Amino acid sequence: MRVFTGSLATETNTFGPMPTGLDSFKDRGYFPAGQHPPELTLFSAPLWVAREVAAERGWTLIEGMVAGAQPSGTTTRVAYETLRDELLADLKAALPLDLVLLGLHGAMVADGYDDCEGDLLTCVRAIVGPDVVLGAELDPHVNLSRAMVEQADILVAFKEYPHTDIVERARELITLCEARIAGRIHPVHAVADCHMIVPFHTTRDPAKALVQRIQALEGRDGVLSISIAHGFSLGDVPDMGTKVLVYTDGKPAQADALALQLAHEVIAMREQLAVRYPAIDDALDEALAFDGGPVLLADRSDNPGSGASGDSTFILRRLIERGIGNAALGPLWDPVAVRIAFDAGVGARLMLRIGGKIGPLSGDPLDLDCQIKALKSNLIMTGLAGAPTPMGDCALVTTEGIDIVLVTLRNQALDTDVFTQLGCELAAYKLIVVKSAQHFHASFSKVAKQVIYVGAPGAATPHVASLPYTKIRRPLWPLDDMSPPSLV
Repeated sequence: MRVFTGSLATETNTFGPMPTGLDSFKDRGYFPAGQHPPELTLFSAPLWVAREVAAERGWTLIEGMVAGAQPSGTTTRVAYETLRDELLADLKAALPLDLVLLGLHGAMVADGYDDCEGDLLTCVRAIVGPDVVLGAELDPHVNLSRAMVEQADILVAFKEYPHTDIVERARELITLCEARIAGRIHPVHAVADCHMIVPFHTTRDPAKALVQRIQALEGRDGVLSISIAHGFSLGDVPDMGTKVLVYTDGKPAQADALALQLAHEVIAMREQLAVRYPAIDDALDEALAFDGGPVLLADRSDNPGSGASGDSTFILRRLIERGIGNAALGPLWDPVAVRIAFDAGVGARLMLRIGGKIGPLSGDPLDLDCQIKALKSNLIMTGLAGAPTPMGDCALVTTEGIDIVLVTLRNQALDTDVFTQLGCELAAYKLIVVKSAQHFHASFSKVAKQVIYVGAPGAATPHVASLPYTKIRRPLWPLDDMSPPSLV
């Protein structure tokens, strides 16, 4: 069997201040055909697993381009079209094929393309024809479109948030695609639109129980796969929103009924799924009142994983103004401050202008009397599913009893080792502030005794009512009154 695999992925915050260009992909991970390293990268799990399966089955595996960018603002037209066309050229060179496996995100938006994945899958289908099986793995923060579902034979989204099941879902995708080729299954799909947008933190109920229920349904009574598309609220596109995707084995009526049933269940739990976001001072008061520690404050609004710049100073400023010490904060993106810290050296004391570089939603820069505590070149943070995540040159500086991790490559806090590699023993702090929405949870929950999600200002605000949407389809809860689910 001849199998082609590749990847093109980023998550687009259409309200984000910085465009996503070709260099954004080269910084995060761009590998021409056949040059992907042995290690897993975030959206290369289908390729990574296919290597193992191909070796076992004797498949011929052709590896196309892999490119992924840190979430940011709208992707430039030249970046998307250049990378798309490179991947498609790799695909054409690999023909004939039995199977195409792609690692995608599902919320990539480019200048002129509200649905990059739908466009890409349509192009792939036009090249390979109707008989080649086409499967893709998606992030659950996908803005699921009709084009995506109609062009692919099978789409499988990660079930967990934080995304701890990336490899498992790639295995599921490949297993289903192999069964489709062999004629053992005949997947048909249904999509139910919940007409809402809510987060699903699968570390707690009711989302945790929902994932368990879905997994119990799969593989029984003709149900092949179920994915919950959370949607990405920071993407102002027509397909934004929460949807349920169901595949059954040749039973369209069953798929329709189950998708609608699960959509009703999701709608019923919407209030419990919603996350509380106290304002900065309220969150600090709550953290200080907690008996013990560390207490973790998640700066969701400045999460680079949602397209924010990662350099905002709003929480740091209030820590300093209120005289709150015994705190660690990071990773804060400031390549200029890092360069100065490296020039000064460990132990040096100097004034540093920190953060607030990109725009109003970054806050004002802070001029701080800092001491350089630690420096590390080319720090590699442990990422999702253990994928190595470069953070560039990093510095640990201290001011007013606050230790700040400064990084040169923009990324969210995925693992505690972004702190500990610089000598931060996190258990010793009263407060830990991380630039992350939820992916921090898998690692930091082992240290933190309490977690507070902070409603600070920022380019990745969770307060959707404040966003100037122009393209989304409404009604959409919580912007509008709740509507019953519908098949799309």
